[in-house]
Amino acid sequence: MKKRIVLIILSLVCLATNLKSQTSNLKSNWRDSLATLNKQIAQQPSSTDLRLKKAAVNIELGQWEYAVEEYGRVLELDAKSLPALYFRAFAQNHLRHYDQAKADYEQFLRLMPRHFDAQLGLAMTKRNMGRMLEVQDDLNRLVEMFPDSALAYASRADFEREQGQLDLALYDFEEALRLQPSNVEFLLSKYAVLWALRRYDEARRLQTDLLRLGVPRSTLTQLQTPQRKR
Repeated sequence: MKKRIVLIILSLVCLATNLKSQTSNLKSNWRDSLATLNKQIAQQPSSTDLRLKKAAVNIELGQWEYAVEEYGRVLELDAKSLPALYFRAFAQNHLRHYDQAKADYEQFLRLMPRHFDAQLGLAMTKRNMGRMLEVQDDLNRLVEMFPDSALAYASRADFEREQGQLDLALYDFEEALRLQPSNVEFLLSKYAVLWALRRYDEARRLQTDLLRLGVPRSTLTQLQTPQRKR
């Protein structure tokens, strides 16, 4: 038994070492790509394609400031570059520069009004800014524009849950599941809301389904924790 435990521990150590090595190799590959792109840009400084690729590598490496700078250079060359506007907003959010992120999303949406991800990105940026009434309006509009999108309903449900609007959140999670019945993330969220609403019989029935899907019991217990603290 002792020998078996030692073997398990050694296996886990090897797995962790391999994962660390793979991550290190991946970062090294991205840095090599960045070096190559820098050389190419030096020869073709007006290439927006190369600069977009460089900014994408900056994002992969978590170099948010450099990504913002590079997207800014792209926009100096092409003020209507949709990838530059969208991903600069994404990077600005990581830097918590919410005003700048909001401005980029709004400019993007002026050029492409019905872009789902940009609409959602703008709403989440406003949430980070604390502009909750605007967030609710934006998410309502998103559901109206994309009534067949499970993610639209689930995003509104997540916000309603944060705001303590549990009945509304439950409705929207159920709508999301009507469109994507096997989405485990949505099922878990519905389970948490049912528990918070003290609808325990429904929650336990859903718990049985989630256990059959392979969700660990410990995960379900954690979702009950906020209710137990009340």
